[in-house]
Amino acid sequence: MLKHPLVWAQINIDAITHNIIALKKIINPNSKFMAVVKADAYGHGALKVAPKAIETGACFLGVARFSEGYKLRKSGINAPILIFGFTHPIDAEKLFYFDLTASVYNFEMAEQLSKYACQKKIKIKTHIKIDTGMGRVGMLCGLEKGCSLFNEKAVFEVKKILKLKGLDIKGIYTHFATADSIDKSYSQYQINVFTCFLNSLKKEKIEFEICHAANSAAIINFPESHFDMVRAGISMYGLYTSPSIDRSKVNLKPAMELKSIITSTKKVPKGFKISYDMTYETNKKTIIASVPIGYADGFSRALSSKGFMLVKGIKAPILGRICMDQTIIDVGNIPEIKTGDEVVIMGNQKDKTITADDIAFAANTINYDVVSSLTSRVAKLY
Repeated sequence: MLKHPLVWAQINIDAITHNIIALKKIINPNSKFMAVVKADAYGHGALKVAPKAIETGACFLGVARFSEGYKLRKSGINAPILIFGFTHPIDAEKLFYFDLTASVYNFEMAEQLSKYACQKKIKIKTHIKIDTGMGRVGMLCGLEKGCSLFNEKAVFEVKKILKLKGLDIKGIYTHFATADSIDKSYSQYQINVFTCFLNSLKKEKIEFEICHAANSAAIINFPESHFDMVRAGISMYGLYTSPSIDRSKVNLKPAMELKSIITSTKKVPKGFKISYDMTYETNKKTIIASVPIGYADGFSRALSSKGFMLVKGIKAPILGRICMDQTIIDVGNIPEIKTGDEVVIMGNQKDKTITADDIAFAANTINYDVVSSLTSRVAKLY
């Protein structure tokens, strides 16, 4: 009888609590705290993380899609929830019924939402998204540097949106493209654009209940961007957005470990070829072991013949192609290896650690990708 599932993510809710408390200590005391729980709380389990975040002081929750907000509401969560992504106007009644706040990116989108809201005789809570230089969704403004060259069209568009019926416009926000970069000039430019835009609206006697911009990196690097609310995503889960972040400003604890077990071992000779396409060949006689995790679990195929796993506190190299359901490691230098031994893919074992950053570096990606890519086959234990 297995003590654990074949593959599991061990989630430390206390670490998430610690991170929220640590982040709240460095934000503007007048700024609200949004816990971003999109993508199933970055792979950590939104239905477990969200209640703890609220208990620890989060006033708002952030999700990417209506379906994510819906699941939170169905679980009994009553805190305000902002949907960052696109919500189809046909779902206006559902937004109202489940008290979810939609983002609108332009007048046309707001107008369609208004139309459906008026048909149902309801009011939809919304935040207006402003593109200050990210180049994704949002109303373009500040394409030229300097307030004097400000995009007046955006001000006019906001004024038109505010005249629409059926919308309860609670806030306005933007998103930074390079807040974790060593070069802080572009983020400073975006802050200036957003501030100038808010001032332009103020001159038109337009103010919002909540103005927000700061993501995890900006919480640490740009206190002037905290405005009325900050949005903590990856930092809440104990990961820093990039190596360039000054970690002395806030002590974060990783909240996830990824573990499995050895399911098979075998002795192989020198020159033995391993896994699909036989891309790896042993250079000596050794022992190999199979670990039941693969790319269908969210363990990237880019890690083929790269990186390590920990067995008995010793690093075991990954050999050959990562398969859909299995990965092969070299355990030849690990004494008394046997089926059922615990394997740490990410986390601590004895005095050794493999971090999400280590895995991301080996796979040429980012730590966000490592934790949020885990699929439903990976059990979550708390």
